Parts: sequence; C-alpha cells; structure tokens
Amino acid sequence: MDPVRNPYAPGAGQRPPELAGRDAELAAFDVLLERVVRGRPERSVILTGLRGVGKTVLLNALRSAAVRRGWGTGKLEARPEQPIRRALAAALHLAVRELAGRNADETAHVLGVVKSFAQRDAAGKGRLWQPGIDVPAVPGRADSGDIEVDLVELFTDVGGLAGDSGHGIAVFVDEMQDLGPRDVSAVCAACHELAQRGVPLVVVGAGLPHLPAVLSASKSYSERLFRYTRIDRLDRAAHDLALRAPARDEDADFTDDALAAMFDATGGYPYFVQAYGKVAWDVAPRSPITAADVAVAAPEAEAELSVGFFGARYERATPAEREYLRAMADVSDAGDAVATADVAKSLGRPPQSLSPARDGLLKKGLVYSGQRGRIAFTVPHFGRYLLAQD
Repeated sequence: MDPVRNPYAPGAGQRPPELAGRDAELAAFDVLLERVVRGRPERSVILTGLRGVGKTVLLNALRSAAVRRGWGTGKLEARPEQPIRRALAAALHLAVRELAGRNADETAHVLGVVKSFAQRDAAGKGRLWQPGIDVPAVPGRADSGDIEVDLVELFTDVGGLAGDSGHGIAVFVDEMQDLGPRDVSAVCAACHELAQRGVPLVVVGAGLPHLPAVLSASKSYSERLFRYTRIDRLDRAAHDLALRAPARDEDADFTDDALAAMFDATGGYPYFVQAYGKVAWDVAPRSPITAADVAVAAPEAEAELSVGFFGARYERATPAEREYLRAMADVSDAGDAVATADVAKSLGRPPQSLSPARDGLLKKGLVYSGQRGRIAFTVPHFGRYLLAQD
C-alpha cells in the first residue's frame, strides 16, 4: 500500500477524512442556527465526552457550519488558572471582523467595546493590555472589572451587531471544564440573560464528562440553560464507514473480517480508529486490508499510542499520582468509574491520605469525578495501558 496515499489522520483535533457518526449533531446544529436567526428561542450547546472521542473535531465542524451561514464565529481553548477575558476578547474580535463591512460605524463601536473588555484584567484593577484592535476603546462599556456584568454587556453588543446584519454570533469554547469558577458563572449568567432578550448569540462548549456538574455547581439553572450532548464511541456501522469510505476514495478497501478485528482493537473510539487505520494501511502489502494485516499492525499501533496518547499523559503524573492511577486500573471494570473507597482499600491506605494525589490528577485532567465518591479515567483504555505496563 502506498504510504503517500494513506488517508487516515490520527491527530489532536484533526478532522478525519470521514466524519462518521456525527450526522445527528450536525443536523441539530443547523436547526439551531436557523431558529436563532428567525428569533426562535434556543439554548446554547454543551458537548461532553472522554479524550479521543472527537469533541474538538465536532466543535470545529459546527463552527464551519456557522461560517457557511454567514455567522461571525470565534473559538478559544480554556486553560486552568487563566482568566477568560483575553482569550474571549480575541475570539470575539475575529467574530466581529467576519461580520465587518455591513455597518462600518456600528462595527467600529462594537470593536471598541471588545477592546474595552479586553483591557480590564480579571480583578478589575484597570491594568491595560493592547489586544491589537485598531479602534479606540469605548469607556464605560464592558469594562467594570466584574466579569459577569462585563460579559453580559459585551455579548449584548456583539450579538446586536450580528442581529442587525441578519446573522448571529457563535462562540466555541474547547476544554470548557478548565474555566475558573467566576468565569463559568459569568458565561452561564450571560447566556441566561441573552436567551431572555433573544440576542442571536450562542455558546458551544466542549469538555470532559463532568462539565455538566461544573456548570450546575456554578448556576443551578444551567441544567435548563444548555442542550447537553454526550459524544461517545462510534457504533459498528459508523466505525466501518470511518475506515472504509476513505480507503475506497483511494481505490482500496478492508475485508469484513479486518473491520471486525479493527472494531475489537479500537472499541470504536475515533482517535484509535484513525491510529490503527493509519498503521494497518502502511503494513498491508496490498488491498484489501485483511484481518492478518490488522494483527500485524496492532502491536505497532499500540506502541505508538503508548508513547504519545497514553505515555505523555502518564509522565505528567507524580509517583504518588501514578500509584493512584495503577490502583484505579486494578479495581476498575473495563475503565468504568470506581469508588474512591475501593482505590484506598486496594492501596491499604486511609481515603483522606490519598486526597492530594486524587486532586492532582483531577487538576491535570487525567481523571474526573462524575459523582461524589467515584472517579474515572478521562482517557479510554487508559486502565488497560496501565495494566499492560505492569
């Protein structure tokens, strides 16, 4: 098989050649965009799922859908300990520029509000930062230093500009669970206020499975504020399409037995599908790719995942955190959530003594807690990787 024609793309956030299994989410978002423009009530969107299920890819696909409809769009990635103000200002700057030219004076005014918002630090102490917006700041608008007040004013002005042009604004937030508590509260409050006013602005967030709990802890009404969509592994039909369609575009194919073997190896997780597909293509001598080719490819694919996908994360953990991860793998069943008490029992330690290790893993995004007293890996097959290392 010609490696130059290999169609598979195992990259972080990199769109695969066939975006399989996400038709329902894309169709629902098209409906949302049309309803918002027509002044119909709609909720912002939250995508949740484990690492490697394609949340970022889908987020980018939804953004492309908004761009095709003439919406202004901006995207940011939340980072721990980093306030949202600057990143959001940069995203909205881009969104407003996409709408520019339809009303020059109003566009300049709104960009001035974005600049005013950007120049206030999270603590509201008035320290200036130059965001690269070549219009004067608009004093007294979105610059109080109270992120909740400022965000409502900013979204109102930006959304108003979009509404005047017959379009909307969509803000895409990746890794949304990493927003600080004040910023989460501000985003929820702004979305709530704008929904009541009918401002054509929506937030599309993506994050780990515990993101709904993060939002609910901030604002109790967040359970009704967003449309939550769980992004999971591909079913067998979507898995086969993700492999077979790109291969056939290159005049190649998989046997049915090969597809079955690939599904057993990948579990239907999109990142693994691309990773195994790439190696299987490279090792296969000819088309169609067979189950025997998959058997040859599997060790090489697993080795690559062990270094990049799994190993890079494992190396971030301290010795105490690694011990906790291994204990989770020992007591988990196929990577499902486990009771923290069972982890402590496995280690023969009081649960309270393990709190620093558990908290460190939570902050590093290696585990998450979907409910009190239980914990799970954020990465699929991570427990299997740890057991294999042992």
